[in-house]
Amino acid sequence: MSAPATVFALTPVLNEAWILDAYLACASTWADHIIIADQGSDDSSREIASTYPKVVLVGNNASEYDEGGRQRLLIETARSIPVEGRRILIALDSDEFLTANRASSPEWQAVLNADPGTVVWFDWVNVAPGGERFWQDPGKVPFGFVDDGRPHVGERIHSRRIPTPPDAPALHLDEVKVLHYQCIDWPRMRSKQRWYQAWERLNHPGKRPITLFRQYHHMDAGVARAQPMPREWTEGYEREGHAMPAGGTSPPYRWDHDVLDLLQRHGTEPFRRLDVWDIDWTALNGRLPRATDNDLRDPRSDLERRVLRWLARTQAASGTLPVRAVQRVLQFAGW
Repeated sequence: MSAPATVFALTPVLNEAWILDAYLACASTWADHIIIADQGSDDSSREIASTYPKVVLVGNNASEYDEGGRQRLLIETARSIPVEGRRILIALDSDEFLTANRASSPEWQAVLNADPGTVVWFDWVNVAPGGERFWQDPGKVPFGFVDDGRPHVGERIHSRRIPTPPDAPALHLDEVKVLHYQCIDWPRMRSKQRWYQAWERLNHPGKRPITLFRQYHHMDAGVARAQPMPREWTEGYEREGHAMPAGGTSPPYRWDHDVLDLLQRHGTEPFRRLDVWDIDWTALNGRLPRATDNDLRDPRSDLERRVLRWLARTQAASGTLPVRAVQRVLQFAGW
């Protein structure tokens, strides 16, 4: 009889103490090894990780944001651990949890028995504030890979986390899902979305402001259609004494400091048509030791503010013909 598969959770971390304990407690119920690649956390993330016996903690020394690089580090670390039989790689962020019904689902057994090279696709479920409701966008996401040693390249941002060769066998799961708890802490999530917009504006300058707004406000439309979350997705963890995330963190968040750094280095002009001005950057700048003399006041005109308010009001209807027609006109004006 062949050796059973070894399951690895692959997780990047940077100041995730707010949720890491809950994540590691739940991941420890299904993973044999949990690879944590820490990119210089200055909260208690490393201390939390060190209390879990299944955790292998490695340092991610990258100075910049690079999802592809950290994914390769995680995969290479998993491959360096000697095991008998197959390696199953499950790549999750610390705010993502496999549903607890995995323990009784034949789908999970199918994952454990899948052939090398198989890509495992999950539904990615967004948990709404309060933790009792969810919404799910169409399409599945490749979170799992039965390792066959193929290289992984990845992108700097929004990268697929594991190898997905075009000729790979695919295993699509319907019962076992990935719960995404990013929105459980709405202010923290908003901070992260501000940073995404600012980073993309500098690194992908061809992206229109409207495109960036729609991409990084998709959760506004999602939470409006949220529905009650099935108990079977979490109750197995709760029965074992593992509390699910509750949010409740306080600003400023690390992304606020990162956006402030971009404003200090590049000025406010590149970001004037982005939805990043609900923060008083001048006040935040004044509270930090590295304060600068830059003018960080909101540079938007009254018309630009009105356009951003219109985008917010129409987020749920962004695919309709009337809204798309207005957007086309706005794009001619630089939006």
